[in-house]
Amino acid sequence: MAEAQNSPVGSTTAGAIAVAAESTTATRMSAPPSFDVADFPVPHGREEEWRFTPLARLRGLHDGTAVATGEGVKVDVEAPEGVTVELVGRHDARLGRAGTPVDRVAAQAYSAFEQAAVITVPKETVLTEPIRVAVHGEGGTRFGHQVIELGAFAEAVVVIDHTGDAVIAANLEYVLGDGAKLTVVSIQDWDDTAVHVAQHSALVGRDASFKSVVVTFGGDLVRLHPRVSYAATGGEAELFGLYFTDAGQHQEHRLLVDHNTPHCKSNVVYKGALQGEGAHAVWIGDVLIEAKAEGTDTYEMNRNLVLTDGARVDSVPNLEIETGEIVGAGHASATGRFDDEQLFYLMARGIPADEARRLVVRGFFAELVQQIGVPDIEERLLVKIDEELEASV
Repeated sequence: MAEAQNSPVGSTTAGAIAVAAESTTATRMSAPPSFDVADFPVPHGREEEWRFTPLARLRGLHDGTAVATGEGVKVDVEAPEGVTVELVGRHDARLGRAGTPVDRVAAQAYSAFEQAAVITVPKETVLTEPIRVAVHGEGGTRFGHQVIELGAFAEAVVVIDHTGDAVIAANLEYVLGDGAKLTVVSIQDWDDTAVHVAQHSALVGRDASFKSVVVTFGGDLVRLHPRVSYAATGGEAELFGLYFTDAGQHQEHRLLVDHNTPHCKSNVVYKGALQGEGAHAVWIGDVLIEAKAEGTDTYEMNRNLVLTDGARVDSVPNLEIETGEIVGAGHASATGRFDDEQLFYLMARGIPADEARRLVVRGFFAELVQQIGVPDIEERLLVKIDEELEASV
């Protein structure tokens, strides 16, 4: 029996639970995918999947007017011994296995990239150091595609670090073999003028474990679409996210966990802080439990902390269930102002106001930062949170 919860405390949009009698081929949470741009009409902002996105700030990524220019983006990969890093052509058989584009920008990115990067960790290889992928924008517009594949029982941590200035649309694929364990940390630390739109697709093998940690700080507009599906039973997926939205920024995270296989698990936790006039964060959390996915265990949660006036949050958790034979399913969303009582408690014990504020926000994000498991990245993110808070004082 499904256990569903929804707590839209202070959020602008409540979630929904739908129990379907039978599976449909195209629901709001599972739009017909396609590699062909022509299969997606140009969005106008009235569509459900685009209604929160300021289309004018996409720099033409959505309507076909964006054209690759200049070098655009420089990519450096540091990989431990035994890992294979390749640049392949568009027709390589390893491309497109984890997921098909589900909106026009992702289809445009798939149609326009010239070469794809394929990072392969052989079966039974356990890496003791992370794979580091540095993506640095150098101006211009680029379309990209990347595949990270783990063989059976391989284990790896991948850090993808986005910096600089660019207009970029990309597709990232994560393919996990049976029993594999993959942690991906995707950091969006762009300059304030960057635009970044990407679809992240993970295919989780039998008894495999996938952990995604998405961290978004920079950019004028960032719109990410993490998606998970399962290739066989016993797969587990954890999707964590941390975002800090400043004045004028638009940061949008749209997730889909498609429980298309029996006896799999998922857990989603995203947290955001917002400050400044015009700061806008959007979180859409969709979980689809298909009729054949008996024994599913899933939960998703979004929490938002509004630090100043003028900021806006749209938080929409959705749960679509097509079978009653599940272990459990639920969701929750809450948005609230900075807790003055916590601040007063700390100040009453001699802690200055700015330090007390920093401690409260650090505590809010702590559980997510700890999920990264890479000490230098964790420390960098804590420093970045402090810098964001100092900038608002």
